[in-house]
Amino acid sequence: MHTQFLSAQALAQKIRKKVLSARELVDFFIDRIEALDGAVNAVVVRDFDRARGEADKADECLASGSEVGPLHGVPMTIKEAYDMEGLPTTWGIPAFSGNVATRDAESVRRFRAAGAIFLAKTNVPLQLADFQSYNDIYGATGNPWDTERTPGGSSGGSAAALAAGFCALESGSDIGGSIRNPAHFCGVYGHKPTWNIVPQQGHSLPGSLATSDISVVGPLARTAEDLALALDIVSGPEPLVAAGWRLELPPPRQKKLSDYRVALWQSDSIAPVSAEVSDRVQQVGDRLAALGATVSDKARPAFDPASSHETYLYMLNGVMAEGLPKDEKAALEAHAATLDPADLSDESVMVRAAVQGHGDWLRYNNRRQALRMAWADFFEDWDILLCPQMATAAFKHDHRPMTERTLAVDGVDQLYFQQIFWAGLVTVAYLPSTVFPTGVSSEGLPLGLQAVGAEYADRTCIDFARLLADEIGGFVPPPGY
Repeated sequence: MHTQFLSAQALAQKIRKKVLSARELVDFFIDRIEALDGAVNAVVVRDFDRARGEADKADECLASGSEVGPLHGVPMTIKEAYDMEGLPTTWGIPAFSGNVATRDAESVRRFRAAGAIFLAKTNVPLQLADFQSYNDIYGATGNPWDTERTPGGSSGGSAAALAAGFCALESGSDIGGSIRNPAHFCGVYGHKPTWNIVPQQGHSLPGSLATSDISVVGPLARTAEDLALALDIVSGPEPLVAAGWRLELPPPRQKKLSDYRVALWQSDSIAPVSAEVSDRVQQVGDRLAALGATVSDKARPAFDPASSHETYLYMLNGVMAEGLPKDEKAALEAHAATLDPADLSDESVMVRAAVQGHGDWLRYNNRRQALRMAWADFFEDWDILLCPQMATAAFKHDHRPMTERTLAVDGVDQLYFQQIFWAGLVTVAYLPSTVFPTGVSSEGLPLGLQAVGAEYADRTCIDFARLLADEIGGFVPPPGY
């Protein structure tokens, strides 16, 4: 495979063996970004001079025989939402265009300690709140497979940069599929960790210090092996609790695919997916069964999916509406007062959730605890749940107001955010999920699926995706890159 698409670990090995210098590799990726990123517009905050200087220091360190980390000299980019000293952190919000970080986010610090060299930061949607990645500061990011289509969001620039071969590794964040959705749309790997095993410190706007409920930060890569390495690097206690808190993730549950117990959830009436996506879940399940795995398309956790979805929307909008201006909050409160209590449509639930009181949150948190317990029981019998991430492959850019957007699924228009069901099913219960590529659609666009595991079974999800790549293939470069 060409240098631009080698894994981060393969590139690190070339540096250690002095086949390539860190400076040569940094210059190589910078040249690719400058030549090819125009149409993609993924790499929006560039730090090339500092990267070159760090690469020179990395080469000097290697020449002196000093001990080096697992990513020594490896160039990577990172989502704009992370703080990086000396660079802006805006979340795509024009009012924060002058917000320049004075220190690195904890994940940035850990990647640097492992030897990684940051080239740049990558694009996001406004407030990290869209399946598309565009804003008034940096413009719109295109999908390298078809720049007329979205790369996903909110880590859209992250996935696009990886798919186009602009970096070796990435890190994003996820509360509504923001790692998983772009990985699916761009044909790369993305891992949503179990909640709070990777510190969120520094993935925030000014004044926000506490860890957000259900939100996570985590890696994207072109191989499952790189996901595993990146998770090992960034996971662990937040600095405030490091004196007494330890993380010991269990090893993968199985060693070969034939030993796995896999449940299939191909589609759901709450958020129907296209026949092509549903069929892809079944096709992967059939392949696993042929290899000797135990596979079921009937097994489900013991809860009502509609109740799970409602609980997720309360948790999601409780977080997303935290910083709303007082006038917007007042308008939502007035709207909520007019709603029929029996109206459980997504729109009404989200309005109520945005203005919920602490008592409401406690009630839904208790419901969430019941969901976690049901999932724990389910994963006593099953190792992996295989399900969609989105209803379709990447769709064309649609920058109309949110309320006017729909998503066509096999010719039927769905509400734009209806597909957040598949992300929320996993997120509300703190579960880990690895999105992995399964090949392309009939239109030649990537299709990814979720491999979901029990809480703290992150290594099981990632290793399952690693083993599956040997059977169905892994990352494939988009044409022209």
